[in-house]
Parts: sequence; C-alpha cells; structure tokens
Amino acid sequence: MRIGVNPQKNVKSEEQAFYHQIIIPVYIPNQEGYFKDSFSIFKFCLESLFRTCHEKTYFTIVDNGSCTEVSKFLKSLQEEGKLQELITTDNIGKINAVFKGVSGHSFPLVTITDADVLFLSGWQEETYRVFNAFPKAGFVSPVPIPKLLKYHTYGPIMKYLFSGKLQFTTPEDPQALLDFARSIENENFYKKVHLENYLTITTDSVKAVLGAGHFVATYRREVFTPIKEHYTPYKLDPKSDRPFLDQPVSDRGYWRLATAKNLAYHMGNVVEDWMPKALNELDSGECKVKPELAKPTKRTFLDTIQRFIYHKFLLRRPIWKWFLKRKGLSKKEAKLY
Repeated sequence: MRIGVNPQKNVKSEEQAFYHQIIIPVYIPNQEGYFKDSFSIFKFCLESLFRTCHEKTYFTIVDNGSCTEVSKFLKSLQEEGKLQELITTDNIGKINAVFKGVSGHSFPLVTITDADVLFLSGWQEETYRVFNAFPKAGFVSPVPIPKLLKYHTYGPIMKYLFSGKLQFTTPEDPQALLDFARSIENENFYKKVHLENYLTITTDSVKAVLGAGHFVATYRREVFTPIKEHYTPYKLDPKSDRPFLDQPVSDRGYWRLATAKNLAYHMGNVVEDWMPKALNELDSGECKVKPELAKPTKRTFLDTIQRFIYHKFLLRRPIWKWFLKRKGLSKKEAKLY
C-alpha cells in the first residue's frame, strides 16, 4: 500500500546548478611497484582541479577497484563536499568506468581525464574560448600533440583546405611538448620540425591546434548520446579507447581540437620535484568565459564526402606533402613532418 505523494516527484535534479562535469576513473590497487607514487600523483591531479575549476563544476570520481587507502580518501572528499559524485566498483576497465560517470547526467560539457594529469590555471576558460569560436568543436584538449595531426582531423582540414585561417604556426610552449615526450618515456617522440611548427586554425582571434590525444579532453555531451555500445571487454587498451573516445567525435560531425597553450601536464607514475612547485603556483582566478555552444549537429552527406576525399586522396604521400607546404612548411620540413 502507498499513502500520499513521494516528495521527490517532479523535483528537478541538483545538477541544473552545474554545466561542466569532470570524470576521473582511478585505479590504484596498491602502493607498490608501478603504483608506488600513484596515490600522490592522483592527489596532485585532484588538487590542481580544485584550485583551477569554477563553482559550476561537477566532480565525478569512479573508484575503479582502488585500495582501501584511496577509497577512504575519496569518501572523505565526498563528505567534505568536494566531490559531487563518487562511484565505487571493482576494476571494470577505464572505458566502462567512464560510461558509469557519463550515465544519468546531461551536462553540456564533460571532461574525461586520466588520474595523472596536473591542470594549469585558465584551462577551463581557454577550453570555452575554443568551443565558442568553433561551433563544430566537439572535443577540446588542453594539451596539443602536433604529431597527431592526421588523427580524426578531416573536418577542419577539408573545410579550410584553401583558407589562410588554417596555417602552421610556432608552438606557444615547445618546452611543454618536450615535457610530454619525457612523461611518456620517449624523449624522441617529437622531431625538431614538430617543436617548431603545429597546424592551427584561427578565427575571431582564437587559435586552436589540430592534433590531440584523449588522456585529457572536454567533450560536448552530444558526442556520447548516439553511442549504441556502452561496454568494452578491454580494461586498458587502445582498441577500446579509440572507438569510444575518438571516433564518435568525427562520426557525429564534430571537430577534435586542442588549445594553443599547453594547459595541463601528463605526470606519469613517478613524483618529481616540479610537480608540487607547479601546484603551488596555480591561480584560482575567476573564469570570465562561459561556454556558448552551437546547436547540436549531425553528420551530413558533405561530411561523408569530405571524409572520403581526405582518406582516399589527401593522405596520399605526394598530396599530403603538397598540403603541408601549402600551409607553411618548407619542402624539407614537409618531408620530415
């Protein structure tokens, strides 16, 4: 038997007060070997977010089978009100954990980040500037990776193939590119030509870079809504990351971009002296820009044609070299890029 009306009936969710969700899946099963410093690294990550994010940010942490110390720490943060949502599960893998964080919400923007990223001051503001300047942006990373120039970037390349808005420019922080290479234990990741040139698109005085990874990025909510499959058997594998975090962006007709400034660092799994120093220098200044997202889009027939031309013709070596030279590289640089 039921008497009366449930007081929660027709009550709107509290998430209406937020418009930017941050999802961090974390897996720290112990504090030994590979994971010896992971807990400290994760704390740096969280603290950098707490210091740089505005009050309309909704924090979702997916405790993906971490050890007792990490789980207790996260529960204490939730009790302090620093986390809006804490999901606890066994180790179900990164992508499955991300899906749990996305489900049940409708935030316009969703940042998905690994637990070893240190965010810098102004990263949200610059991310919003890119979304506002480029209505087709569906993915914006605070870490430009020029070597990924060809990776799901056919949209802006085909649109501005003959436009001066798309040109190679000098990276604003080449040292950050080197720091990223060192963080992935590959100091030769970039060639000299990458450190001196990255392909950028400019409009309304806002510059964005073509080339970004998915270890940290902000997505439009609509990127995830058409995904039919919400499960992968892989716990940590590019075979699961690419079809769920990268492919859906271009499949929906959106662009994958990065901020011109490097606004986050990949820390890896070893604590270094620069990390606490960088954390102490963070400025929790007010975010003066709000996202003004264009209406959701769908991939059109023109998108399909452009995608076909890009993969079947433009990426052929002689034509690609022509494209690189047209956008500002020398003959020698185009050969090496």
